[in-house]
Amino acid sequence: MSLQERVYSVLVVSASKHFQTVMTELLPTSGYEPICFAGGVNQAKRLLAVRTFDFIIINSPLTDATGVHFAIDCCRGQNTVVLLLAGADVHDEVHEKVVAYGVFTLPKPTSRATLHQALRWMSSAREQLRRLEQNTSSIEERMEEIRMINRAKWLLIRELQMSEPEAHRYLEKNAMDHCISKKEAAKHIIKRYA
Repeated sequence: MSLQERVYSVLVVSASKHFQTVMTELLPTSGYEPICFAGGVNQAKRLLAVRTFDFIIINSPLTDATGVHFAIDCCRGQNTVVLLLAGADVHDEVHEKVVAYGVFTLPKPTSRATLHQALRWMSSAREQLRRLEQNTSSIEERMEEIRMINRAKWLLIRELQMSEPEAHRYLEKNAMDHCISKKEAAKHIIKRYA
């Protein structure tokens, strides 16, 4: 699936109405939807309590904070890509604080072309996170399957006095005889003997 086919959800956190207008013009609904706006960290946190966002764009400073700690928290707790815009006079200092957490930064003022390029980088980073999420979930599913199979084997060992190799063979044969996966066979055994 190409990046053009993806639709990214965006949270723009900015006290500036002008910046919100610029971001509305820069983010076409064909690729970015929904686009939500928050005037400060507290409002942004309320929105994040309701849903997650692919991108969070923070125009620092905000009315209730600089946005630095909020940006770090967003990268720590979610699979979100964060862009923090900071004044040119403090950009290097802000960048040093947030770079280790994966926060993208841009100095202000910045051009629309630079913001557009940043969105492309953010798309690449989000796709990388998406692949990692898929790998993590498949590993977790495999671990759950192994735990279930082991539990079924221990039930067979305890209830039917089988040895571990006998329980393993019994589970495999049961799965083959009924044309089901070993995980499904393990579920039936657990249901019967647990």
